Amino acid sequence: MKLPGFIQRFWIWFRKPSHFAIGSILTVGIVVGIVFWGGFNTAMEMTNQEDFCISCHEMENNVYQEYVGTIHYNNRSGVRATCPDCHVPKEWVPKMVRKIQASKELYAKAFGIVDTPKKFEDHRFEMASREWERMKANDSQECRNCHNFEYMDLTTQKPVASKIHNEAEDAGKTCIDCHKGIAHQLPKGHKIEKAI
Repeated sequence: MKLPGFIQRFWIWFRKPSHFAIGSILTVGIVVGIVFWGGFNTAMEMTNQEDFCISCHEMENNVYQEYVGTIHYNNRSGVRATCPDCHVPKEWVPKMVRKIQASKELYAKAFGIVDTPKKFEDHRFEMASREWERMKANDSQECRNCHNFEYMDLTTQKPVASKIHNEAEDAGKTCIDCHKGIAHQLPKGHKIEKAI
């Protein structure tokens, strides 16, 4: 089988000894790698900003408006959890997996699947269920970056919360088991009670 002309020429060039020193080639390769890696990480960090998350009207007009009214947005301590704090893992591999999964959200944006409030509400249960499953599977890691049973002072909590947190820890429950709807409205059709 004969290769197309440009592939054959590239293969001949690639196999032919070069007059460049191996050190020069390695140096150029390392510099290009560093520039690529830096650019890639910069792009990843830019997509981990709240401004990026609400840059489409579907998020800004729906879930962001709900979130603004919650304790995660405004509270007495001034500590604020932004969209990426809850929805994007901090560890590199899980973060890349989540970014790939987010491509489905870009698809929904591009094809107008959730571009009106009605369409958004029609898909809310599916989107919320997918996020709850993800959080359950990773033991609510994004919640635990700030909240952790190990560091909770149950004596300063309301008696009902203290009792439930103590039982939840013993039962091996994770945050999302009880706190669905903590930052966004619960979708129609859910079969759970609102968070504590």
